[in-house]
Amino acid sequence: MTAGLVVKREEPREARALLEASQAMMLELFTPESNHFLSLDALAAPDITFFVARLDGNAVGCGALAIRDGYGELKSMFVDPGTRRAGVAAGLLERLEAEAVARGLALLRLETGNLLDAAQALYQRHGFTVRGPFGSYSDHPHSVFMEKRLG
Repeated sequence: MTAGLVVKREEPREARALLEASQAMMLELFTPESNHFLSLDALAAPDITFFVARLDGNAVGCGALAIRDGYGELKSMFVDPGTRRAGVAAGLLERLEAEAVARGLALLRLETGNLLDAAQALYQRHGFTVRGPFGSYSDHPHSVFMEKRLG
C-alpha cells in the first residue's frame, strides 16, 4: 500500500466533498437515468460499510461495500483527481475485498460507467471480469457490469 495511505471505516459524511465531486462528475458524463450513485443517507444504511482513504490525514478517496443476497456490491468508489495514480484506488479496493472476505462473501460485483476507462482498467487489473446486469440493474449502454470471485 502507498506510504502514508490509511483506509478505514468512517461515516459517509466524513467524505461529503469527495462524494459530491464524484456525483458532479457522473452527472456531467452521464444522463440522470444512467447514474446509480447513492445518497449520504443511503450510504449510511446498516447493509453498507463505508471506507475513507486518507493520505497523510487528508481524505482522498472513498468506497463502500453493500451486502446483497449472496454477494457484495462495490459502490461509490472515487479518488480525488489530484491524487490519482498514487495507489489510492488500489488501496481502497484491497480493503473492500478484505472486508468482503471477512464477511464470508465469495463474490463481488459492481456497475461502472462505460466512459470510465481508468476505473474499468483498475478493476480488470484486480481480477474483475465483465458480466451482464445483476440485482435491480437493467442493461444500459452507459453501464459496464463486472464481478470477481473471492478466495
